[in-house]
Amino acid sequence: MNLFDSHSHLNDEKFDEDRDKVINEIYASGVTNFITAGYSVESSRKAIQISNNYNFSYAIVGVSPNDIPQDENKLWKDIKEIKNLAQNNSKVLAIGEIGLDYYWNTDNKEIQKRAFIEQIKLANELNLPIVIHTRDAVMDTIQILKDNPVNNKGVFHCCPQNRELIKEALKLNFYISFAGPITFRNSKDADEIIKLVPNDRILIETDSPYLAPEPVRGTRNTPANVRFIAEKIASVKGLSLEEIGKITEKNAKKILKIMS
Repeated sequence: MNLFDSHSHLNDEKFDEDRDKVINEIYASGVTNFITAGYSVESSRKAIQISNNYNFSYAIVGVSPNDIPQDENKLWKDIKEIKNLAQNNSKVLAIGEIGLDYYWNTDNKEIQKRAFIEQIKLANELNLPIVIHTRDAVMDTIQILKDNPVNNKGVFHCCPQNRELIKEALKLNFYISFAGPITFRNSKDADEIIKLVPNDRILIETDSPYLAPEPVRGTRNTPANVRFIAEKIASVKGLSLEEIGKITEKNAKKILKIMS
């Protein structure tokens, strides 16, 4: 079975004590590829280091809306460093995670928007797709993407279960990546949301160590749990786990330009 976790954070400190053990368990579980996502310069460096240590791992690099420095000059320096990291390693497949978050941060919306736009420009310059984090910022996220076209498109990671967001994202030719929340028992609209996404635009991810899916909710999440997201999608779409694995692996490799 081929399962591709398109977004995880093996660079998180929660894995510092047993990262190698966890990664070996990931491969044994049937996960044939995983992405480690950066969200700051430091975490992006660590993502690259992990990707260089394991053949079945790749990295994305960026400054997330939740990690924007208070010093604006430092932000622009950080984005320049992200460019250096992306230019100098073939394992870096996208700029991300980037975007807007008005849930955790409401006092710096304008700088979030500027950082998002600058990193879209960077992705276009480097001929890379982007990976988007958006929370409580649907309208602004979509408007920025309309005003600043992304040449290589990208992925809405851990995509919120918002019908309008998904419809607009699909119109813009973006991919939709689902994580643990679609498996939660209180996620009443999950089936409908999953059905909105065509098979050729759907990805799976864990966003580990966060958002562990049912039936392991509340534990430290790892890419090995991506099978539970795949099982949920398979159930809704009337397909086998193996079929969803192949579909989502093919989609991930296509948008991230991974040669099979």
